[in-house]
Amino acid sequence: MLRPHKMFAPLFARQATACIVVSIAWCVPSAFAEDTLIADVTTPTVSPFDSRDYRVLTLENGLQALLVSDPDADKAAASMNVRVGSAQDPEDLQGLAHFLEHMLFLGTEPYPESDAYQSYISDNAGSHNAFTAQQDTNYFFDVEPSALPGALDRFSEFFLSPLFNADHLESERNIVHSEYMARIRDESRRENDVLNQLLNADNPTTGFAVGSRDTLANPPEGEATLRERVIDFYHRHYDANVMNLAIVAPQSLDTLEEWVVERFADIPDNGLSVPTIDAPLVDADTLPRYIERQSLQDRRQLRFYFPIPDPTDEYRTKPTQLISHLLGDEGDGSLLAVLREAGLADALSAGIGRGDGKDALFTISISLTPTGAERLDDIEATLFAAIEQIREEGIDNWRYEEQKSLSEQAFRFQQHGAPQQEATRLAMSLSRYPVEDVQYAPYRMDGMDSERQQIYLDALTPDNMLRFYSSPDIESKTISPWFNTQWREQQPKQRGRALSGLALPEPNPFIANDLTLLEGQDEQPSVLVDTPSFIAWHMQDARFNTPSVEWRVSLQHPSASYSAEEAVLNRLLASWLNDSLNESLYPAWLAGQSFSAYSHARGITLSFSGWRDGQTPLLEQALEQLQTAHISPSAFERVRYQLQREWRNAPQASLYGQASRALGEALLTPQWSSTELFNASQRLERQHLENFRKRFLNGLYVDAMAIGNLDAALASEQASLIRDALTPRLTREDIGELTPLAVNDQASVLHPHSNREESLVMRYLQGRNQTAKEQATISVLAQWLDTPFYQQLRTEEQLGYIVNAGYLPLLDAPGLVLVVQSPDVDSSTIAERMDAFMGMASERLNQLTDEALGPHRQALHDRLRQRDTSLSGMANRFWQATALEQVRFDRREQLAALALEVSVEDIQALWPSLLSRQLDIRFNPGDAPSDIAAYREALAPLPKTADNG
Repeated sequence: MLRPHKMFAPLFARQATACIVVSIAWCVPSAFAEDTLIADVTTPTVSPFDSRDYRVLTLENGLQALLVSDPDADKAAASMNVRVGSAQDPEDLQGLAHFLEHMLFLGTEPYPESDAYQSYISDNAGSHNAFTAQQDTNYFFDVEPSALPGALDRFSEFFLSPLFNADHLESERNIVHSEYMARIRDESRRENDVLNQLLNADNPTTGFAVGSRDTLANPPEGEATLRERVIDFYHRHYDANVMNLAIVAPQSLDTLEEWVVERFADIPDNGLSVPTIDAPLVDADTLPRYIERQSLQDRRQLRFYFPIPDPTDEYRTKPTQLISHLLGDEGDGSLLAVLREAGLADALSAGIGRGDGKDALFTISISLTPTGAERLDDIEATLFAAIEQIREEGIDNWRYEEQKSLSEQAFRFQQHGAPQQEATRLAMSLSRYPVEDVQYAPYRMDGMDSERQQIYLDALTPDNMLRFYSSPDIESKTISPWFNTQWREQQPKQRGRALSGLALPEPNPFIANDLTLLEGQDEQPSVLVDTPSFIAWHMQDARFNTPSVEWRVSLQHPSASYSAEEAVLNRLLASWLNDSLNESLYPAWLAGQSFSAYSHARGITLSFSGWRDGQTPLLEQALEQLQTAHISPSAFERVRYQLQREWRNAPQASLYGQASRALGEALLTPQWSSTELFNASQRLERQHLENFRKRFLNGLYVDAMAIGNLDAALASEQASLIRDALTPRLTREDIGELTPLAVNDQASVLHPHSNREESLVMRYLQGRNQTAKEQATISVLAQWLDTPFYQQLRTEEQLGYIVNAGYLPLLDAPGLVLVVQSPDVDSSTIAERMDAFMGMASERLNQLTDEALGPHRQALHDRLRQRDTSLSGMANRFWQATALEQVRFDRREQLAALALEVSVEDIQALWPSLLSRQLDIRFNPGDAPSDIAAYREALAPLPKTADNG
């Protein structure tokens, strides 16, 4: 499948960081410099289009903080990265680092309430979370900017005065166990569990990172208690010298510096340093090894792991990047193209997998077809033929220079993400790179180091390999310890036969030349072309400082979802178009252009993203391919197999996702279940798809939109190209609507089709109509309920790890959703606890004052008014507005204004109706799936206006 714009992933390097004060343009003298900073000045390398101001502080205690002042930011965010993780877990308390992460959220000396931090963040339009990795623990939040001082007050105390609340020790241990059980069927974790048994047991990254009730049990009497062990771990490993803080906010650098010094300068300095790992990741004497493991999903995967030195510190030259690029290429003559042509594989990736700072694994991952699963040795032989071809032909310097040019383009026009995303990325980056490379390191390519490149290439040999095959039909008595995965070791049976046709890629013809930025800024899209059968919208934008354009073209047909067969054919056509263009357009993706087609209830949308320069040929090629390209038997079988695999695996997907799909199937029409789609796909052959393509293209209505750095003249030219190629004939009135249905007034329970082993209740309470006023009122109510629901059912009652309450619209139909997923509490009990919570909420609602509701109204308003942080995000938001019956590009602003007008009386009047219009999606292991289609057929459309309610 063709991909979105290529991102250059960071290669985190362990570097000795300087003690510095930094500004991108100048060093601003600090009022605190004499007392808290060491005067050393460096300027980081930043994009010429990055207008934000940067400063790095190193406090006397050793804490390093990167401050980013972004006057345009409408959220403030912070992230603290601690260079300690599960690799530091003691052998007798695996999961302790993760458990400590949980405990820090449950009260500090100045803010002892267990929900003090969460409530403050939520009440100020914010969000928060944390994660524990092998060598890092990262805590992060975002919040409305004026609330940043209060958020930092609460956040900094995590690292100053945590209570390690004894009253919540047992409940949080249960929550950690619930998190473990919620992920126990995840295929990536199951494979990693087996992989850890094959790596060097002395390497601390091979332990059980999550933790469970068993691994975190209280030690025997006479030994230190669990709480004492948590506190001891905290004091032994948490230290200002191993912490890196990043803040992204609209306030000035001086203000941010003052706030940081006031709140973080007292974090203890115990002279700690970042832990290092000396034990090898792999015992070389054990290789090669051939492993097979059972997958729960109907999916066959072949991975090759090669131990190599960790290349993190070599980020300036990136000696492994070209090797990854050449082996992971998907163009003509590539390893994937040859395997696809032979019907053996449908996807491939190559690159650095896990690393510990000293050692790493170079990983090649291949998604197999059933035929490919029978020819593992031939695939292995073809892989080594591709590696040998690189050795023989050598890696020419022009390839490095081409990659460097593309990397520089990506760096120059990089789009900053949301403040929380940026803060987390920067805190991680600051913990690895010298300050001057905090932004530039993922893109930096100073020159090709052929000697180091050869060292890594020489490591890719049959004798230095761990071959790992996953399939549902593997059976063994050997079970992995934590994720219950059957696996076995095999000896190679025979030497495979390499396929022919391999070739290294030619110079990339898609690299953009004209990257000038056009001036001009529209506030919202306007109609460019308006005919009964074709509407095109255009919005010129320069605010993201990138010469990029987002095109969306919706090809709509009356029968796209008329039946399960038509819905399958619609998906097959979109999937075939992606598949058929994969090899020819892969170089375009590398060069910053991307195309993808996706199906929906009305038809297919063509999505184009990338540089303005060169986008017209991309449009032409995709449209010509759709209309005239041959649909080969092998391509049809490949894409049908991929879709069938997705539908067969649906019962194994996350339980939360299955419940969400079941809710959509019940309350939106037309909809088809995974089972119905799978069954229909078995009745279809290639000629059905060929006939559907003809019918589809002969009866289209088309919506199109161009947003980005292009003027109306170019947009009109490209719109004419699209219209002339597609020749749409129908009108919008000919296309059926996706209709939200009204929940009846009798409480109903539906069961999804699931093979999961957890229990779940997803309770949906539906609004009375589809008006904007109703949407705003339910949104404010959801904001008011969010924290109390989480605090009561997760923290206090420990029902499960996945617990949330929120606003959930189905198109324009507003609703409130309550979710609890549990590893060991049945759905009936969960539903009873939900009922009890709703009863308490009713009592609280009767006593609610307008003053108390005010912060929740404001938080919702601020959240709705947040700016777009990427061109693609803005384009998708405006594009979604065109799918609704009434096209309003200011819908978000309208709801924000209405949110401020929601009164206590509005919510009190709404509440009884919500309680009477609820639908439960419930599941216990072994529940038979409900007939959701029959339930849906008995429902009427939800009224659009209040007058009809």
